[in-house]
Amino acid sequence: MSRGYDSSTPIDMEIIGVVNDIDYQDLREKGPRQVYLCAQQGFNFGGTVYLSAKGDPRSVLASARQTAHEIDPKAPITGMKTLERQLEESLVTERMIASLSTVFTVLAVMLAVLGLYGVMAYMVTQRAREIGIRVALGALFGNVVWLVMREVVFLVVAGIAVAVPLAVALSRLVGSELYGVQPADPTSIAIAALLLAGIAMLAGFVPARRAACSDPLQVLRYE
Repeated sequence: MSRGYDSSTPIDMEIIGVVNDIDYQDLREKGPRQVYLCAQQGFNFGGTVYLSAKGDPRSVLASARQTAHEIDPKAPITGMKTLERQLEESLVTERMIASLSTVFTVLAVMLAVLGLYGVMAYMVTQRAREIGIRVALGALFGNVVWLVMREVVFLVVAGIAVAVPLAVALSRLVGSELYGVQPADPTSIAIAALLLAGIAMLAGFVPARRAACSDPLQVLRYE
């Protein structure tokens, strides 16, 4: 192997080992080509030193700086940080996107719940006479609730049937913003679907219960 900034005077070097690929600067970059040199062979452009510490690594930074100054008082020491801090700094953008996504997700769920509640409340109002007659004829509480809830179940099942395939199909678009998580993780998708289904069922149960507990005489008199 030849190395040198002047192509007319290359320096012959011997490769003594090969190491595995590493995340050199951040977690998303592809493994760059690197050559590791000893201090005598490399140019004095500075370097990075990693220290293995027992206990809290932050408590070692001050003693490490002092030890380095004892070896060479003129050596500039900058950018001392723990590996956890370096990891957090490399994920600042991803954490911001995740936080914004969480906020928008909560808002979307709230709008979906309010919308579903409004639709079911309107449907109960439109069928108030029918529900009042059923209650007057002795319909059970569970039957009246199911009369309304089956519409909610249909909407939830239809929504999941459409949303899950779309989520899997669009997983490649969000894959670049994730680290350590598979975008098409079946467990995560199942938990999200069950959570949204439970919230939707709760939003539909409120007007269903109100319809089942209503006084049929008042409903029929109003009609």
